[in-house]
Amino acid sequence: MMNINLKLIGFFILMIFWSCKEKKGMHPITSLPYFNSADFTPEWDAPKHKIPSFSFVNQNGEIVTNSTFENNIYIADFFFTSCPGICPKLTKNMSELQETYKNDNEILLLSHTVMPWRDSVPLLKEYGLENNVNPDKWHLVTGDKDELYSMARKGYFADEDFTKTQDESNFIHTENFVLVDKEGYIRGVYNGTLEIDIERLKRHIKILKQEV
Repeated sequence: MMNINLKLIGFFILMIFWSCKEKKGMHPITSLPYFNSADFTPEWDAPKHKIPSFSFVNQNGEIVTNSTFENNIYIADFFFTSCPGICPKLTKNMSELQETYKNDNEILLLSHTVMPWRDSVPLLKEYGLENNVNPDKWHLVTGDKDELYSMARKGYFADEDFTKTQDESNFIHTENFVLVDKEGYIRGVYNGTLEIDIERLKRHIKILKQEV
């Protein structure tokens, strides 16, 4: 437990250091690391962990799979439509990203419900309309609970509590935005409630688009 906490602290210190370097113009970042495990240790030369195969249903009743995002950079998060806490902020910031990249066909957004027993396709559709979600840019998906939770925990490493407890019965609630490259590798993790992290995400997308 202590080892995991120290690694997480180290990761966030590194993120702050990156942000300071970017702001001050000191040796600007030219490439992003890969994140291959839940402790988020950055590795620049060792891409290993790809987002696993998935199949969910979006707000239009369409099947969404890995191939939907083939040759696209995308940002993933987890939410539920009735959430009164952090989800409205997450949705607001995803909306900001949608607006920023509305004319950029390389960038897509993917929001997974963590309450699939409630968040049906019609409810996701209604939520999307209320929040001006463009279904060509931003997929709100539901599906099998076990598959969604496995994807959050083992695919995106988005459930910090699970990393600590390994308790599969826990409800997932995470503020993470996860940046995934065109090959399906995780290249960044951000606090989706913080404006400073949204700006850092945008900077990192620019870097990622310039990678060869």
